[in-house]
Amino acid sequence: MAAGFNEEKRAGKGPQSSYIINPHLDSMKEDILYHFNLGTATHDLPAMFGDVKFVCIGGSPWRMRSFIQYIAGELRLSDPNADFPDICAGTDRYSMYKAGPVLSISHGMGIPSIGIMLHELIKLLHHARCTDVTIIRIGTSGGIGLNPGTVVITKQSVDATFLPQFEQIILGKKVLRSTDLDEKLSEELLQCSKKLNEFDTVIGNTMCTLDFYEGQARLDGAFCSYTEEEKQNYLEEAYTAGVRNIEMESSVFAAMCKLSGLRGAVVCVTLLDRRKGDQMTSSHDTLNDYQMRPQKLVRHYIKKQLNVV
Repeated sequence: MAAGFNEEKRAGKGPQSSYIINPHLDSMKEDILYHFNLGTATHDLPAMFGDVKFVCIGGSPWRMRSFIQYIAGELRLSDPNADFPDICAGTDRYSMYKAGPVLSISHGMGIPSIGIMLHELIKLLHHARCTDVTIIRIGTSGGIGLNPGTVVITKQSVDATFLPQFEQIILGKKVLRSTDLDEKLSEELLQCSKKLNEFDTVIGNTMCTLDFYEGQARLDGAFCSYTEEEKQNYLEEAYTAGVRNIEMESSVFAAMCKLSGLRGAVVCVTLLDRRKGDQMTSSHDTLNDYQMRPQKLVRHYIKKQLNVV
């Protein structure tokens, strides 16, 4: 089994301005960030993005547009009702918005989609010569043993067998990469939630699966080959292993943050307790309230870091 490529290279101290580990990029005359509709020859990336300190990512383009309006108002950077242009408007893959030092990007659904976005984001931060960047995924999830609306800050992302690793096949060989996230950042976010005192927040493991239905032990998919009892036994095993929520992006996110040296965190609200059902029955207004909770927590954290009262 091959080791992850140069995983120890990012252990140095001091401000970090290069997040890539790829010698081939140095010999390229131009780097086209295809899915962002950006490039080193067509855009002045340092001028556009050099001041970025916080990158917030989430699955939905609408949610990330809403977030940038929200954070811009909270940081008093602009009218929260202002129309922020989509920097990636030339492509239909992702949406990107910017307000001061905050970048807000949609990543789609699942490991492949967020993985592609992260490759190009990390290269963007490198080309823009950004330093000391913190990246936070904000989203929704299914909970295990938690009340709906509880926010989970991920300690480790684990796979469907509860192992803290991201498995990828590279050149026909299995590569395993660590999925540990920044413990200090997680604790800082937890303390921010305690300060807010508006909703329950816990630190726990997040199980990252390859699909939404069978991979998450649901009974409501088009196919299901197991019983309700088998489902409950599996979720109990997950809970015993420290898993408190389930989603589909955290493993590659954690692995790429660790490889690049980016400070990263995953902050997801639970929409339901999966031990009590598979489908969401909460009202639209209640779900909207839940989805705002990670945004409120991350807003509080960013304001604290920027000393905005």
